Amino acid sequence: MNPKAHVKAVATSAVIAAEEDIAVVIATNPQRENTSKPSPECSGGGLEESPRTGKELILATKAFACENRVRSWWEVLFTLALFGVAFLGTLAPWVWPLRLACSILCSLLMVRTFVIFHDHQHHAILDNSFIADFLMRFIGILALTPSSIWKSSHNYHHNHNSKLLCARIGSFPIMTRQHYAKASFSVRFKYRFMRHPLTMMFGYITVFLIGMSVSSFMENPRKNLDGFLAVVLHLAFAATLYIFGGFSALFFTLLLPYSLAMALGTYLFYVQHNFPGVIFRDSKGWTYEGAALDSSSFLRMPMIMHWFTANIGYHHIHHLNSRIPFYRLPEAMRAIPELRNPKSSSLRPFDIWSCLRLTVWDVEGQRMIPA
Repeated sequence: MNPKAHVKAVATSAVIAAEEDIAVVIATNPQRENTSKPSPECSGGGLEESPRTGKELILATKAFACENRVRSWWEVLFTLALFGVAFLGTLAPWVWPLRLACSILCSLLMVRTFVIFHDHQHHAILDNSFIADFLMRFIGILALTPSSIWKSSHNYHHNHNSKLLCARIGSFPIMTRQHYAKASFSVRFKYRFMRHPLTMMFGYITVFLIGMSVSSFMENPRKNLDGFLAVVLHLAFAATLYIFGGFSALFFTLLLPYSLAMALGTYLFYVQHNFPGVIFRDSKGWTYEGAALDSSSFLRMPMIMHWFTANIGYHHIHHLNSRIPFYRLPEAMRAIPELRNPKSSSLRPFDIWSCLRLTVWDVEGQRMIPA
């Protein structure tokens, strides 16, 4: 979510919370048992027993924060090649069930491609590569997440994840139970709209097309010119598909893949920081390690879904060290004992419902609850 399009929606609520000076119970950072210490070698091997907490645990992940450049290019090119095949399959003169299958495959590969783009924006893979920079900028525009907009909001998110009154930028807004009870109808409506399941379901329009691209450009045309470019290219692509292939081409090649991919992407971003057991803190009680381990989830999925989502489900590790390439996150989790038992969720219907029903932060109970 971009920092400007969505800040307006909760700007009033943030001001109210600041003016009312709502007290926040500071959740202490629990002591965690640490049993291993990484080798300084980039390979991540040779772990020795030694307790680690705080910065020491973060430093332990540095052993995995280096890429294999050949592996990185292979992951990018192989993913794009598969996407190209699926894309052509949506246009082929096959019976509609086959085009539907290709369309769904396209959507899953779009999610994977976006997470790879996200990794590049974090400088985790293919850093300082002119070709990769150009390619990823183009991917960002096609994904309706232009680099200029994505970087500013997402970097803020990593530095302020789970901070009360700050987490709204680059993430879903969070209000305390007391604040929500005192807020005006309009503030409540905007807050619930931004966190509503239908907003996530139609994330293609609400979050990406309008939020990430249109609104950002309108608020700062000079800085966010790539937002305008993303919208123009997107509409031109849609018009071309319709003119030369009719509605079926528009539906199977653009509307359905974008709708599915962006609905899934929006929910993934939600569930990674809005789940039973998540902790939010004020700035005095906030730590980078705590925001990663207490406020970022591990998403339990079949291996094939971890592949399609480029391991973004290992989100607690990603927030502990965003420089770890996506393909090394499972390796880090296996090697570092402190990361093996994270707070988690899944894509099972009951777990999805349990996450979606969470609305406000209860200061006294130190937990998310329904409003």
